[in-house]
Amino acid sequence: MNTRTRRAAMAAVVTAAAVTLAACGSAKESGRQSDGSRSPKKSDSLKIGLLLPENQTARYEKFDKPLIEKRVKELTDGKADVRYANAKQDATVQNQQVDTMITNKVDVLVLDAVDSKAIAGAVRKAKEADIPVVAYDRLAEGPIDAYTSFDNEEVGRVQGKALVAALGDKPKDGRVVMMNGSVTDPNAALFKAGAHEELDGKVTIGREFDTKEWKPENANSNMESAITALGKGEIIGVYSANDGMAGGIIQALKAAGVSPLPPVTGQDAELAGVQRIVAGEQYMSVYKPYAPEADAAAEMAVALARGEKLDTLTQDTVDSPTTKGVPSVLVPVVALTKDNIKDTVLKDGVYSVAEICTAKYRADCDKLGLTD
Repeated sequence: MNTRTRRAAMAAVVTAAAVTLAACGSAKESGRQSDGSRSPKKSDSLKIGLLLPENQTARYEKFDKPLIEKRVKELTDGKADVRYANAKQDATVQNQQVDTMITNKVDVLVLDAVDSKAIAGAVRKAKEADIPVVAYDRLAEGPIDAYTSFDNEEVGRVQGKALVAALGDKPKDGRVVMMNGSVTDPNAALFKAGAHEELDGKVTIGREFDTKEWKPENANSNMESAITALGKGEIIGVYSANDGMAGGIIQALKAAGVSPLPPVTGQDAELAGVQRIVAGEQYMSVYKPYAPEADAAAEMAVALARGEKLDTLTQDTVDSPTTKGVPSVLVPVVALTKDNIKDTVLKDGVYSVAEICTAKYRADCDKLGLTD
């Protein structure tokens, strides 16, 4: 072999070695193995990003955040670091929060989207940075890795069925107002679809609204508009997609002098909603046990951060507009009325009797047998 041939051979070997090392380095840097799966991470010292959408609804700060943090600590022997941010209903802020989580190199991201479409680009960025994303409560668009929520069409069916039952023989005599949630929340469309399954053909819907940002003040304004258009004597029931809006609706009905109040639905079993149920102002809410949902999110997040598969954790799959067959955990819900407060929010320790039965509601609690 002449000198030129030896040099060429040596160059080929060096080049091949460099390519191999570069490939190994690339795989190591991306956290991917040669088959494309994430490299297992055995350490419990994980960084988990948690992004929640707003703080107007009591559930996020009171239940979801502490429950997820608690389960993560249990799963990692207290070594994981949960990095939290709340977007306060601002989709632009939430996109920036995802960027911050990427910069801080979290191992996984649990994301409850303000706007499921607007967040898709940020989810894509996380994926490109090899950060798995668990969509929490709302089905974010983009390449998400897992999803947990409640069966949201069933939530709407539960609400609609309860309203029809509350009306009895009245559906022939008046109009129902539908107060749906925000169009930026994919869950709102599912609640609406489920409710329509139960209401259509059984009641006459006089007015229907998609309520901007789920805000009680917007629901209040919409309800005032419905009362003006239909007449207060014509409204026999109100489908409200959640408890916060139910509060605004009931304020509008009272201000208009509607008495007795028609049955009003709700969702989330917020303390104020439960108290209105006790007082007979709100007919029902949907009790969504947050612990199973939060536990599922924490368990999937930790598994993904470690590079583990989700086969043993998920039973379902769902399709988003951008991603098919997302591994999912869907949690069942319960219709909450004055008849089962003891067996739901009290039994599960969501609230105490003292929290529900303040001086204003003490007499109503006594009638229902709610005692310490």
